[in-house]
Amino acid sequence: PNLINNLAPELLEKDAAGNLTRLPGLGFLVVVSLVLLVGWLSSLFVVGRLVAVFDTVLERTPGIKFIYSSVKDFLEAFAGNKKKFDHPVLVNVDGPDVWRIGFITQHSSKDLGLEQHLTVYVPHSYAISGITYLVPKEKIKELPPHIHPAEAMKYVVSGGVSATHEQAS
Repeated sequence: PNLINNLAPELLEKDAAGNLTRLPGLGFLVVVSLVLLVGWLSSLFVVGRLVAVFDTVLERTPGIKFIYSSVKDFLEAFAGNKKKFDHPVLVNVDGPDVWRIGFITQHSSKDLGLEQHLTVYVPHSYAISGITYLVPKEKIKELPPHIHPAEAMKYVVSGGVSATHEQAS
């Protein structure tokens, strides 16, 4: 809040004693906004070099490095050049007849000593979070090819409320 208070004091409210009012999630919002701003600026040719330097500085700054690189990688997985959520599957992790919709993010877990396992990200409903499972290949089923990755993500994030293409017809 100190940085935000110094840059834009009118954005933060103060209580009767003059103390800043705490706004939960504001730091996360600032980091996500910063990552999006850096991404947008880097798309401009003239600013590209400056953004690369700024990106390098953020990547090397202790404390900020972990948060910045994690948010950057997560956003890249959805919309950037490193798209990872393009292979939706059904994954069995809870019981023989319980399936979750997830996305294969790594086709090999050999570096973790699990050669026959895939890495599957299972998003949570109505949240920007999820769980990563390392699952044996035989516990994964392909979704029908007509279900687009965006449809699968929308279905999961909405808690199953949004219909897939086949259900909507």
